[in-house]
Amino acid sequence: MELVLDNLGFLFKGAYYTLLITIVSMFFGFFIALFVAIARLKGNRLISNLARGYVSIIRGTPIIVQIFIIYYGLPDYGITLGPLTAAYISLSINIGAYLSETFRGAILSVPKGQTEAALSLNMSPWQTMRKIILPQAARVAIPPMGNTFIGMLKETSLVSIVTVTELLRSAQLLIAQYYIAMPFYISIALMYWLMSMFFSNILNRIEKKLSKAY
Repeated sequence: MELVLDNLGFLFKGAYYTLLITIVSMFFGFFIALFVAIARLKGNRLISNLARGYVSIIRGTPIIVQIFIIYYGLPDYGITLGPLTAAYISLSINIGAYLSETFRGAILSVPKGQTEAALSLNMSPWQTMRKIILPQAARVAIPPMGNTFIGMLKETSLVSIVTVTELLRSAQLLIAQYYIAMPFYISIALMYWLMSMFFSNILNRIEKKLSKAY
């Protein structure tokens, strides 16, 4: 335990990169998911099929393969990305596919009568989606979105394979230095747990506020 305390700053730096990757990936993944969900529901046949194909490919392949393609595969075509950038892109694309299904289900859960009523008031389809459908769908989407968010927090450990020094990679470096594993693994497990509880609490508060609004 003394070794852990002596190297706590190094582990906290790894936790910082874990949070950074999670937040950035969720931010971009959120907008990718929203666009894909609307494209599948409201787009023409070509756009809808492209969106459906994207979701099928990403959900049907392991995230570790996607990370390898972005970081190790793209240089074959002259596109070289830094480890952190590759982590952002691969995780954003991955989370976007999974979240899009959450958003699509949430949008479909809003009664069609809401759309018909809005259109009868001469609201445009975009205004109907933005002011009527999406606010109600958000209340339904928050709980599964929270689960996806926490899942992404833990999946950031996979980017250690492209030398990003996030929390797991930090522990691995310390284990290689001191030849002691258990204290460091227990420490990062506790850190992951605390971060997950923190985000769960935030999302629960958001869900309660949305429930009061509707």
